[in-house]
Amino acid sequence: MATYRSEDVTLGAPAETVFLKLDNLQGLGEMIRNAPAEQIPADKRDMLEKIEVTADTISFPAGPMGAITLRKTQSVSPSLIRLEGEGTPVPMSLSLHIVPMGDVASTAYVEIDLQIPAMLKPMVSGPLNKMTSEFANMLRAVPFN
Repeated sequence: MATYRSEDVTLGAPAETVFLKLDNLQGLGEMIRNAPAEQIPADKRDMLEKIEVTADTISFPAGPMGAITLRKTQSVSPSLIRLEGEGTPVPMSLSLHIVPMGDVASTAYVEIDLQIPAMLKPMVSGPLNKMTSEFANMLRAVPFN
């Protein structure tokens, strides 16, 4: 198992508010669709338009692999939202960890766990580290209040 972890990002909302907003995947889909264009890099806009969200899944394009679907499998208020891959080439999960910082702020970080053969790890480490960082940075743009 390989684990890829983003840096901590500070969010201007309490942990419970962050959790409630992100635990509803359909709400996350709405936020993605309504994200200001200037906050999304041009090379990511096309991908965002192809994201499909239901109450408990999120699917997004993954290049030659086709689409990746993640299903919510665990919610622990206000600290954890865990999604696991469905039909992915290897078992994987994405976890969002939310850490309270008082009544007005929280921090969060993203972890991706992936069961990959050791010989493939060097090829996927860079893109997966980048993906965790981009996901965590995207959280900064979410209007939690």
